[in-house]
Amino acid sequence: MPTELEELVEFLHSDNAQVKQIALEHCVQFSSGPQQQLFAYDNYTAIKDLKALIQVNGRTTATQAATIMANLCEDTVMRDLMVDDEEFLKWLVFEVCNPLNKVADLMCILLTNLAKSDSITKVFGFETEQIKNDDFRVFRSNKAMDCLMDCFVKGADKTMNKWANYDYLSYFFADISRFAQGRAYFVTEQAYDEVVPISKLLVFTEKYDAKIRREGVASTIKNSLFDTSAHMTLITDEKINLLPYILLPLAGPGELDDEDMFNLPDELQLLPEDKKCEPVHEILCVHLESLLLLCNTRPVREYLREKSVYPLIKELHKAFDVELICELCDRLVQLLMRDEGFDDEATEDSDEDDQIVEVL
Repeated sequence: MPTELEELVEFLHSDNAQVKQIALEHCVQFSSGPQQQLFAYDNYTAIKDLKALIQVNGRTTATQAATIMANLCEDTVMRDLMVDDEEFLKWLVFEVCNPLNKVADLMCILLTNLAKSDSITKVFGFETEQIKNDDFRVFRSNKAMDCLMDCFVKGADKTMNKWANYDYLSYFFADISRFAQGRAYFVTEQAYDEVVPISKLLVFTEKYDAKIRREGVASTIKNSLFDTSAHMTLITDEKINLLPYILLPLAGPGELDDEDMFNLPDELQLLPEDKKCEPVHEILCVHLESLLLLCNTRPVREYLREKSVYPLIKELHKAFDVELICELCDRLVQLLMRDEGFDDEATEDSDEDDQIVEVL
């Protein structure tokens, strides 16, 4: 015989809309922590009910359903029941892209939580015909990832959807870039706009009024750099121009001599005297880890030396008394200042300590 709480989740598929709404409202408080196992009752029927409720017109219903589902993603079984439903996942992705969606940001959080599953890579195959409608004039591609990128870039500061800023998509990009297919997407020019996607994200590394956006973008950059074959293109192709946007958050008020300053990328020359580093230490560390990844090959190390990266890191080291930041700076200094007079290929694998573990 079901308990009172189990009866509560049964009401999520009641024929009475009012009863269903009341049950949904009360279920929110049980969607996190140990109590979330309540939704496993009756072979996880509640997950099916929630996938239907989130698609119902009505901001309150969609908000409550999305909140519960986002919380339930902590449970791998429940998360898989959502992400493995291809029809639902496709609906969710393109509903995020709907500029009239009043709960788009909350759905971004749900999508990000679903991206913890390996099955999330199926979004690369999703396409839609809806962009032909007037509401979707902002999009130039019918592919899901392209549309999500457009939302993130064009929709910052609620400029596309007055109810959403799409900041949490940065976490989705960070998660999906853990996979080879995701990394390939971000470093490959896309046919619909002839732009390399990662280049669209770089400007947000210094958006200091949006911590979530900066953090997700920094992790996306770092994960994309696990493919070393793309490194030289990413830092030398003027259409991408990656390096300055990793270095700018590391640049503070410290003074460099004229020669070092002259060798810096143009974007870092003549910075204002009150220029400050990235204020969040965790994000700053991610950028340092990105530089460490770039140091995996000798040609890139040589390029970084030419661009005065070493003096910049030395000044950063002086400015912080934070153990992890100092440790990462030390490792960078050792890589950039070491003698390259022996076989390069042997150095790439010579020290396991130089390998960065991918952590988001």
